[in-house]
Formats: sequence, structure tokens, C-alpha cells
Amino acid sequence: MARLTLAGAGIILGLSIAGAQPVTAPTPSRPDSREIPVPVINAPMGRLPGVTELPARPGMPDVLVMGDGSRVTTPQQWQKRRAEIRRTLEYYAAGQMPPPPGNVRGREMLASIVLEGRARYRLVRLTFGPEEQLSLHIGILTPAAGGPFAAVILKGEMPPGAPVLQRLPPGPNQGRGENVLLIVGRELPDGRAPVAPPPAAGPPTAEALAARYADLFARGYALVVFNHNDCAEDTTLRNADGSFAFRNTRFYPAYPGYDWGILAGWAWGASRVADYLVTDPAIDKSKLIVTGASRLGKSAMIAAAFDERLMGAPAITGGSGMGAHRFAGASGSESFDLMQMKYPNWFSPNLHEFWGQREKLPFDQHWFLALCAPRPFLALEGVADRISLPEAVRQTVRAAEPAYEVLGAKGRIGVNYEPHAHTVTPADWAALMDFFDAHLRGRPTSRAFDRYPTDAERAAAIAAAAKK
Repeated sequence: MARLTLAGAGIILGLSIAGAQPVTAPTPSRPDSREIPVPVINAPMGRLPGVTELPARPGMPDVLVMGDGSRVTTPQQWQKRRAEIRRTLEYYAAGQMPPPPGNVRGREMLASIVLEGRARYRLVRLTFGPEEQLSLHIGILTPAAGGPFAAVILKGEMPPGAPVLQRLPPGPNQGRGENVLLIVGRELPDGRAPVAPPPAAGPPTAEALAARYADLFARGYALVVFNHNDCAEDTTLRNADGSFAFRNTRFYPAYPGYDWGILAGWAWGASRVADYLVTDPAIDKSKLIVTGASRLGKSAMIAAAFDERLMGAPAITGGSGMGAHRFAGASGSESFDLMQMKYPNWFSPNLHEFWGQREKLPFDQHWFLALCAPRPFLALEGVADRISLPEAVRQTVRAAEPAYEVLGAKGRIGVNYEPHAHTVTPADWAALMDFFDAHLRGRPTSRAFDRYPTDAERAAAIAAAAKK
């Protein structure tokens, strides 16, 4: 994809790769006793067993073993097991999300022809939620002729022409590898409330955005973008009572009785985009692919797991992403404990107590992939990405495969490694299109989506990347 430049890839990731640095200091083995508690939200599910009530499970919890110990052997039994898995992941991992609002409406705000007539851009404002008080701007780029088109929903790219919303600032020790639960309060020393500085540049033009993804349209795909911070603000800032400030803005005040974390907020936003796209005659509603990088990749995985209309293609997800918790953390990769120290607000508040006791988790990351079955799912990874451990990713994929097999969909989970670090390159986008061309369009590909780098290959790639 010659026209999708590396500079463009950097813009794609934006905040998604901010704070992703190699682990340099040991992570404490348990939460700090000085942590200031986060107020409990009494979400609809009620209470499930806590860490002291659960047995240790050193191995990966089997996706085909029901809660009563019986084994799933048919697609019919899988539906019941799927409900169990979804309930577990929502309670312990993602947080409990509101149900679909059922009232998503879109209004076209502007439209233009770009790429010398080869593509069309539309800015659409979605409204939804209680009394339609919530909104989200999305940008839709499609080939100028033909359709309906398979669509890639990309989190983290500002839609051209969309308003730039005021942002909360980062938390006082956000992104520093420190325990963010040790600090509360929103005031500066002079008593003023902090406000994030405006972005250095506004949204790109429609022409510039289209140029970065020209090869995507040439292959017959549409691109749909939205700013994840318009759904949930990515900040660890806390209020004086210990609650997280992100719950004061965007989607969260409309649903105060739900304990969903930030990753779930972004995933829920992707589902509202899907609510609109299934009504758009230019889009093939049976071919919706959700992607994002780093933290947005984690959220893309959640979106695909919880929304059966979406196929996942998360990129460079790092810790608490594609890699199994039980295997992550070696060789400087991001561990479960590190993520709970740095970004506990990304997840369900019920996950934090498992810090230092990951063997007590009643699930692991392969359960997200199992929920995606039988839909095609592709993980995009970097050989030189220090924060992601290939063996942890391999364990996740391998442990999810039985769910696909019981549904007669063996081979629909794939992984693709490219020789880069924590970034996204044109080669990743080419792999994405090759994979979904094969699974959605029946087009042959010479790629094998089942190869993992060896320890020696990973070490060599990391060393080469460090010299650049």
C-alpha cells in the first residue's frame, strides 16, 4: 500500500500509542495499601464471587466447559455457554455496559468528492440514548462507484469537519508507570480546575484522510472513523471522592448505574456506529470490521466480542489485549499487574482485586475471541513490539480455537506479524485486507495467518529497532 505512508500510520494511532513504553521497573506484586478506593457502582448484574472465593486456575480456563462442569459438543450447547462467557467478561473484565439504545439516528452534515473523483466523504452526526441526549460524529469514506462496500471501522481518527470537543487533562501521574489510585483531586495548586490544552492541529481534511487510505478504497473497502475520546475521555483523573472524572462526561452521565470502563465505552461507541451503518445503503451490513491500535486495539477486541455484527482486527494490543494474562509479563512485556497499576479505569472495577493473583481469574483473554466465533478474527502484531509477548498471543489464539471448531469455523482466527515495534504500518493494512478478502470474498491469498516469531527472531527484531 504505497500511498498509506508511515507518517499516516502515526496519525492513525494518535493517542493510542501514547504511554506505551518498555517496562523498566519491577511491578509491585499486589495493590498498594495506600490506594484511595473508587466508589462502588451497583450495576445491574449484582455481585459475582470475588478473588478470595475463587479457586486458582493455573491453566487457561476451557471455553467449552460449562459452569456446571459439563462439556459443550454442539452449536446449540454453545449458545448457553456463550451467555456464561459474556456475563463473566462483562462483570470481571470490561464492566457492565448499557443495552443498545435502539434510537440511533444519523444526520449528514457535509459531503464531498475526493481523490479526483475516486472516493466520497460524508460527515454524519449520530444522536442516541435517553432523550437522544448523546451524539457522536463519524466520517464515512467510500469508493465513488459501486457498493455496497465492506467497511472498516477505525477508532482514533478524527472525522474531517467534526467539532473538537473540550478535553479533560490526563491524571497527575498518568502514563508514568505509577499507581494512579494513590492520587485524587482535580484542582491545581491555585485552586483552578485543570483543562486539557486544545489539540495542536484539528481534524485532517477529507482529501488528506482519503489519500492516506487510497489503497483501501481501491480494494473495494469503505472506511469509517470516529474519535474515541468523544465516547469516553482517556484520563486517569479522579474526583475528590475517588471516582474517576471520565464518568462525568461523554456517554457516562446518561447511564450512571453501569460500571463500564473506558475500553468498554469505546467499544459501545463502535456498536452505535454499527447501528447506523446497517441502515446505510452504501455499506454491506454483513461485512463490518472493527480495528484500532494499542489501547484502541484492546477496545476493538471487546467490541467484536460483544457485538455479533462486528469482525475484529485489533492491532498491537499489548498487555490485557491479545496476550493471555497467565502468560504475559515475561521478557519485558506488559503484565496484567502493570495494567492494573497504570490504567485500572480502562477495565471493570471488579478486575483490580486480581492484581498479583491472575491465576484466580475465572477467564482469560481467549474468552473474548471465543465470543467472536464463528466470525473471522485477525490479530495484527509487531515482531519488535516489546510490550507484547508472542507466546501469550499464541496461547490466546490456541485456547479460543475450540469454540470455532465446535461451530464448524476452524481456521477463521488468524494472526499476522510484521517486523516493526509498537506501531502500525502499510503492511498491517495489506494483511488485514488479504485476510478479509479471503474470508469474506473468497479471494485466494498466499499468506499464512498462523505464524509466530521465535524468541531469537523477536530478540533480533527488538535489537534492530533499537538501532534505528
